Amino acid sequence: MTEPLNYESSGVNYDVLDEFKRHCQQAAAATVSALAKHGASEPVGIRGESAYLIETPDEFLAHVEEGLGTKNLVADTMQELTGRCYYHSIGIDTVGTIVNDLVTVGALPLVVAMHAAVGSAHWFADTERAKQLAEGFAEGCRRAGAVWGGGETPALKGLVNEKAIILAGSAMGRIRPKSLRIRGDVQPGDAMVMLASSGVHANGLTLCRELAARLPQGYLTPIDGGRTYGEALLDPSIIYAPFIAACQSAGIDLHYAVHMTGHGWRKLMRLAEPYVYRVTQLAPRLAIFDFIQQAGGLDDRSMCGTFNMGCGFAVYVPADQATRAIELAKSVGLHAWLGGTIEKDGNRKAVIIEPLGIAFEGETLKIRG
Repeated sequence: MTEPLNYESSGVNYDVLDEFKRHCQQAAAATVSALAKHGASEPVGIRGESAYLIETPDEFLAHVEEGLGTKNLVADTMQELTGRCYYHSIGIDTVGTIVNDLVTVGALPLVVAMHAAVGSAHWFADTERAKQLAEGFAEGCRRAGAVWGGGETPALKGLVNEKAIILAGSAMGRIRPKSLRIRGDVQPGDAMVMLASSGVHANGLTLCRELAARLPQGYLTPIDGGRTYGEALLDPSIIYAPFIAACQSAGIDLHYAVHMTGHGWRKLMRLAEPYVYRVTQLAPRLAIFDFIQQAGGLDDRSMCGTFNMGCGFAVYVPADQATRAIELAKSVGLHAWLGGTIEKDGNRKAVIIEPLGIAFEGETLKIRG
């Protein structure tokens, strides 16, 4: 019998990665004095958040560096199998994984840059693929309300496979007026408003690729209405910047925001302070997650600890503003729902997913130095 899949067996160990991140945060904190000569400072507690902030007298400036991961390898294989190029979606995904982190602190993106590292410049000789990547990246920037400012295209023979590309990038944003910063001032009784994802987005693809290798039909396995597994994996990520902008314009009191990427629903407790995040309403069921769970032999806990499971983003707001936040999501073309509430239970930090009978305690998410 084939062993059930898990993220660690597929080559991704969050414990090791997170330990390195904590070391980096500690070392980086020793460089903060450099800001003073620019008349800027670092807000207390910002390290460990999805975006880095510096504070000036008039505004906050935000920065994010993020990578796509291995989703483009799925696009490469699907192109070989079908003759169809999927790099327009990959371009959108690359922007999405960057700017969705940026907006969690309340910063609206100003400029996005692409980093596209290849093993050989010959990768760009496939002009249709290269064109789709560029046009998709530009489309992602438009959806985020940002300009594409530039980038870097290093050819790294010996470091990168000559048939592959490593996609990443950075973004700068700002918060003005400063009162629009999302600070993490969560209160007991706050509502968790959840926003739907389009699918896996850019997380968990290493496990998804491992699953494809086990399937007799691989990425061409039909999963839903004639669509294949590979097609469903390549649905482009949703970009949530317009929702944050709409909430700010409407005066919604955003206490915290979470981009649901690595660590799955454990990310709901990313905030340093101990709270219990009680989920009472799950995301709409998406066929891609049902398929991964059944074909991979994964239990509910493994799925929720790895994938977004249909919730790509969440904001925490006062309970009496939840309905308005849900309406604003609809106004920008997104589906949102009341996902649960936040409670105080001494020093306990946990995510409780009531409909599934699952609880993730605080020690399962260690991302702060």
